[in-house]
Amino acid sequence: MQSKEKGKLLFVRLFPNEDVHWELKKICRKHKVETAVVLSGLGQLKQFQLGYYKEKGDYTPQEFQKPHELLSLTGNISNQEGEYNLHLHAVLGDEGKNVVGGHLISAKVEVTNEIVLLKTDLKIKRVLEESTGLEGMFLEQR
Repeated sequence: MQSKEKGKLLFVRLFPNEDVHWELKKICRKHKVETAVVLSGLGQLKQFQLGYYKEKGDYTPQEFQKPHELLSLTGNISNQEGEYNLHLHAVLGDEGKNVVGGHLISAKVEVTNEIVLLKTDLKIKRVLEESTGLEGMFLEQR
């Protein structure tokens, strides 16, 4: 993993077999991220799991073992009392140009992964909502 910060931009490079979520959390600690927006993400992932929120308690996860091209990565990252919460969505394409997408639950890098984050000092709190079973985003008032 490599990372470099300039102003509020944080450029990240991940290498083969690195765990996307684990490495992003390490980078956030290193660069003292409070909250970040994922501006872009591309590369190639393998052994990834996508989810689709169907109803409370059912995220219908699906695993993909073969490498797919990461076409788009979006989301946000928030510091939750020292632990980072990553809310990531991805669009990926296979060799036949078939596309899949959803909530990125887990992933490993196949060849490379290039991610750009925009840091902000806004405070976001995630709270488990009883009605949906999801951790909803709440903006802290100053």
